[in-house]
Amino acid sequence: MTGIPLFTAHHVELAVSPDRAVSAVRDAFVRYARGEWTMPPKVYVPAYPEGDFRAMPALGAGHALLKWVTSFPGNPLQGLPTVTGLVLVSDASNGMLKGVLDAGAVTALRTGAAAVLAAETLGRADAGTAAVVGAGVNGRATARTFLARGRDVLLWDVNTQRATAVAAELGCDLARSREEALSADLVATVTPGREVIFTPGSLRPGQHASLMGADGPGKAEIADEELGRVRVFCDDWTQASHNGDLGHAVDAGLVTRESVTELGAVLAGEVDGRGDDEETTVFDSTGLAIQDLAIALAALEQADELPRLPRIDL
Repeated sequence: MTGIPLFTAHHVELAVSPDRAVSAVRDAFVRYARGEWTMPPKVYVPAYPEGDFRAMPALGAGHALLKWVTSFPGNPLQGLPTVTGLVLVSDASNGMLKGVLDAGAVTALRTGAAAVLAAETLGRADAGTAAVVGAGVNGRATARTFLARGRDVLLWDVNTQRATAVAAELGCDLARSREEALSADLVATVTPGREVIFTPGSLRPGQHASLMGADGPGKAEIADEELGRVRVFCDDWTQASHNGDLGHAVDAGLVTRESVTELGAVLAGEVDGRGDDEETTVFDSTGLAIQDLAIALAALEQADELPRLPRIDL
């Protein structure tokens, strides 16, 4: 077929299943840990207090990616999405554009994949219950990924109507309260990051939490003191130590580079993950362009198989 494939949000979901997303994101973490993929620093363009713009580049598997994406947490009150933007994928051998993808859908898939991958890797082997706090686009994707991996999920959101609708769509259970959700063996928080979810002393021994919402300056889902007393993992130290939850704790002197382990190093077999069943683990995610590249490449693999996929000529 001729023309450059243009993946709408619908086509991204059709092309990449949650299971495929987890596999792709795992591979991206490992390749990045081994130095096979590279990722220049994310650039924030602040438009505070309303939100911000982000430019995220990555290079790997013979392709280069640039994601131009927004985060405007107040948008849903106006009937607008929190995350919008485009993902551009080019051939790294000649610079030619290979695909254009909806950034919101790519972000949702890789957020869900990273949250669940971290929970599966760092949670106890006998972990039973899983819960997702936050039923927005990325929370929905996280719950959907847990379900696709064969795990029952409790869902909670401050907006009961939204949580009820997502639970009905996905076929998962509603938590009776936020406290019930936060008591699960595996918890993923996917909130705007305007409120601390885990207060000092709230995480129990053996529990795991994937913190997915505090991905930028001024956001937090966990108290600094709580982050300082648990075993901390992150997606990328350079990025996470300057933004969101981990950045706050580093600034407060409660967390150092030596006390934080990158998830990719665990997946690559370079370091150990969870130490024992009593250890409390936290994964701090700020969202990586290598994850976007992994999802985009997985989508492009299916371009010729998708019905009525739009194509453009430049």
